[in-house]
Amino acid sequence: MRIALAQLVATTDPQANLALVGDLTAQAAAQGAELVVFPEATMCSFARPRADAAEPFDGPWANAVRKIAADAGVTVVAGMFTTTDSPQVHNTLLVTGAVEARYDKLHLFDALGYAESRQIRAGNEAVSFELAGHHFGLATCYDVRFPALFTQLASRGAQAILLPASWAPGPDKLHQWRTLVTARAMDATAFVIAVDQARPPTAEDGRTPTGIGHSMVVGPTGTVLFELGEDPEVAVIEIDLNQVAAVRERLPILRHARNFN
Repeated sequence: MRIALAQLVATTDPQANLALVGDLTAQAAAQGAELVVFPEATMCSFARPRADAAEPFDGPWANAVRKIAADAGVTVVAGMFTTTDSPQVHNTLLVTGAVEARYDKLHLFDALGYAESRQIRAGNEAVSFELAGHHFGLATCYDVRFPALFTQLASRGAQAILLPASWAPGPDKLHQWRTLVTARAMDATAFVIAVDQARPPTAEDGRTPTGIGHSMVVGPTGTVLFELGEDPEVAVIEIDLNQVAAVRERLPILRHARNFN
């Protein structure tokens, strides 16, 4: 399967970001991509209060992405913020095109002096979907620090796990990103397609979006197959998802795992 990594810098304007989704999806489709993966917070960067941008999952922004995917003949995965029955919103992945799915981020980044839970309500279930005869799992950013989610998705049959992110910069954060993405691929014996926001320029008002770039594709044995740099870029990589079964036969980690109470 040909998968596009659409590494971008989202602005605080959902309409501008929507235009970018349209342009980059068209570029990816022209390169033969079947699946186009955008970062977390593609709808609107974290430099703006989440509730200001949030819309229903069937609202105008999501429906416009659905049309982009349909017109291009591809499946798109993009991060957005969706409304709830409270001032908090969900940090949501929209999957649309040949298949429709929704994932609300399970693990909220209440760490390193930041509290995502002030504005975001956590989801309550792991999500996977079928596309072109293959099984994909979904995770978002901080989820990468929780191996159990990845092994659960793999135990359900996920051959690849898509990981959109808006990874904050800081000491050792690039090292942690690379290490965690690689480790989760090995934990799950699955491909991990991790797509981060590109590194943004510093905003004059101090409200700079978060991202360090370095979107990655890691294979089921932990081999880094592809890595971007810091700047916005669309790259298409072809992966053989059928390799996963052979790896799991030789390295039956999922079968050997034991549960402890």
